[in-house]
Amino acid sequence: MSCVKFKSFSSGSCGNCYFVGLFPEESRRCEAGVIIDAGVSPRRLKKELQSDGLCFDDFSAVLVTHDHMDHIRSLGSFCKHVRKPVWATENLHRALSRHMMTKFQINDYRMELSTDRWNEIIPGRISVRPFIVPHDASETCGYAIQLDDFKFVIMTDIGAMTSEALSLARQADAVVIESNYDPEMLRLGPYPLELQARIRGGHGHLSNPECAEAIAAFRHEGLRHIFLCHLSEHNNTPELAYKESLEAAAGIPLTPLPRQTPSQFYILSE
Repeated sequence: MSCVKFKSFSSGSCGNCYFVGLFPEESRRCEAGVIIDAGVSPRRLKKELQSDGLCFDDFSAVLVTHDHMDHIRSLGSFCKHVRKPVWATENLHRALSRHMMTKFQINDYRMELSTDRWNEIIPGRISVRPFIVPHDASETCGYAIQLDDFKFVIMTDIGAMTSEALSLARQADAVVIESNYDPEMLRLGPYPLELQARIRGGHGHLSNPECAEAIAAFRHEGLRHIFLCHLSEHNNTPELAYKESLEAAAGIPLTPLPRQTPSQFYILSE
């Protein structure tokens, strides 16, 4: 039997990178794992993995959500030094092939995902279904990830919820969802009005109340874990994000992820 473990290495505008994988019982080595986004350097990722007794061989693929810098800052270095397949949709790969941070490295590692079906990326163990979400990038994806029979959904940098995102989250055992800003902190904070409008305009980020509303809509009996990601450094606090969604979570463990520091390894299934 295997258990599913999840870790955030960084979650916010400073950089985004997550790990989810299958681990044998009573073993620290991963049988099958993936990295989601490459917003931290390979050197930092190697150090953090080593602190948990892991290495680059413990994941087999990189998934990319979109082409903003805080999600792909180190993707070119990943291709050069880590040499793992990079999975993304056709439209997103087209953008990555033109981006100054990835265009010289990405093509040798390019693997395309279909958006209308499950894609097997680690045979017999991990399949992925991308779903498009509104955000002001070339194309932005959330991911439903099936690890054996465990379903994990991550949706970060999502300007508004979609019916497809809610549908997949209603089938998930664990959900990572953006809770980016507190509306009052944003209104009174240091951001200019133009940037404030971009953040809350439906193709920016999900507010704490919008996140809570989404959780209430997708919460179901089989859901075991909810993680709040991509909290704004200037327009939110972990306490505000947690408080806003606590009632909607209705007893399901609710965890705000740290912005710049790694989280613990969470055991999602046993």
